Amino acid sequence: QVQLVESGGGLVQAGGSLRLSCAASGRTFSSVVMGWFRQAPGKEREFVAAIRLSGGFTYYADSVKGRFTISRDNAKNLVYLQMNSLKPEDTAVYYCAAGRVVVSIPSPYDYWGQGTQVTVSS
Repeated sequence: QVQLVESGGGLVQAGGSLRLSCAASGRTFSSVVMGWFRQAPGKEREFVAAIRLSGGFTYYADSVKGRFTISRDNAKNLVYLQMNSLKPEDTAVYYCAAGRVVVSIPSPYDYWGQGTQVTVSS
């Protein structure tokens, strides 16, 4: 079992920055990929970014390329999402996930955090 806890969300003005953190604990050996998804009210859960824990390969949604950066600290079991140049359309609950392959669909991700709210004002 893997437990994931997100933190770092909040309210920020358009153009500002936030850094989200995901702390992983438990039996993480079967999880080789960490990802971030987001979900706005009334919308489907949307892929944001993913990273392979071994080697650090990263993958981003087109909507966040050049603005967001995913990184990890394997020794501390932490994954980060640095979000710059935030836009109102980035407003959503952001979820951390642990899975098996680097893909943009949620099904290969076996474990999920409870989410952290990010609100970007105009």
